[in-house]
Amino acid sequence: MVEPDLKYCPQCNDEYRAEIEKCAACRIDLITGRQKIEIEEALRKKLESRTAELNPDDDLVALRRGPLPEMRHLAALLHGENIGTLLAGDEKTCGKSCCPTAYDLLVKREDGMEALHIIEDEHRRTTGLDGLDHSNADSVFNPEAGEACCPACGHSFPTTETACPDCGLSFG
Repeated sequence: MVEPDLKYCPQCNDEYRAEIEKCAACRIDLITGRQKIEIEEALRKKLESRTAELNPDDDLVALRRGPLPEMRHLAALLHGENIGTLLAGDEKTCGKSCCPTAYDLLVKREDGMEALHIIEDEHRRTTGLDGLDHSNADSVFNPEAGEACCPACGHSFPTTETACPDCGLSFG
């Protein structure tokens, strides 16, 4: 239950006393309980306004292509968010048991961006990518510089080495 007089992290949902301004884990500004209640109410209304039912005249877009079990999992995930899905088999496969059939996951065009965000959040959650530090992801190995910062782990090392001594990422 959200307490209107407390503060909350909009990213990790941790709860804080009213005088705290930043989330200790995410290092972002907190929102008030009243703001969190408003956000949750808007999300609830948005979810209720969606219809998971598809009609023949709906404009559908393909979000993903993959094996049937994976596409069924994503379809169930989206159905839980009241987003209708259709799984369409790939006509290019031979149709025999020797060739795996690929399926397209289709949603209404109007639900496409929201569906992509839901799938992306699920991917981050199930792969553990949420907990990774991406602050060095844009680092570039420059052999002419005296020191490099590994984009994978953030370790600093001399550019005379062609691999990160901490994680082993090769730059050669």
